[in-house]
Amino acid sequence: MTTKTSSEKLPQHLAIMIDGNRRWAKKRGLPPEAGHEAGIKMVVRIINYSLKRGIKVLTLYGFSTENWKRSEQEVNHLMKIFLDFSQKYAPLFYKKKIQFRHLGDLNRLPSNLQKSLVKAQRLTKKNDKMILNIALNYGGRDEVVRAIKKIIKDQVPAEKITEELVLNYLDTKGLPEVDFVIRTSGEMRLSNFLPLQSTYAELYFPKVLWPDFDEKQLDLALKEFQRRKRNFGR
Repeated sequence: MTTKTSSEKLPQHLAIMIDGNRRWAKKRGLPPEAGHEAGIKMVVRIINYSLKRGIKVLTLYGFSTENWKRSEQEVNHLMKIFLDFSQKYAPLFYKKKIQFRHLGDLNRLPSNLQKSLVKAQRLTKKNDKMILNIALNYGGRDEVVRAIKKIIKDQVPAEKITEELVLNYLDTKGLPEVDFVIRTSGEMRLSNFLPLQSTYAELYFPKVLWPDFDEKQLDLALKEFQRRKRNFGR
């Protein structure tokens, strides 16, 4: 049985840091890959439930610019998971009116994954029921550097550069700022995740490992969001 929340108090942009897959597997005597397989199943469940609950923008942190430091075997397995995910679920997202977007630098990702992500974005670009951002090869500092390079390339005069302009050069251009960040597994860090977009976001750090962060856990998180009083510096 899930805990009901008021739709008018739901975050407009929910960002989730997927954390704990490897620890989940280790606790069960399984290899890291088993944790990632369990994790992607929960990703699908949380996407579907977020759509059902009325979340307008959902961003999931799947693979950071720092995650390349992991073993080649684990990285290759993750890339395969991401490829399978984008190929299998893009048609389903299309039918459910979910718009798919990729955040991060495509260039370092495998070419077949790049093509699949671009195809998924094109297929769903007119969908408007929910926007789903998947952050792969994403790092907040890297995003800022890429944004600055774009501004320079566009020859924007210094006097024209404002906070609003900079935000419009980020990967999240046109989206509402993040108002709720969840990081599973109990770790209490943002780890280079959406630093400019999350300036005034509420933070929530449940101890639950990602493969166990189900619909009930998301409802508990949303209920906590309802309890927060947001002042925005006032």
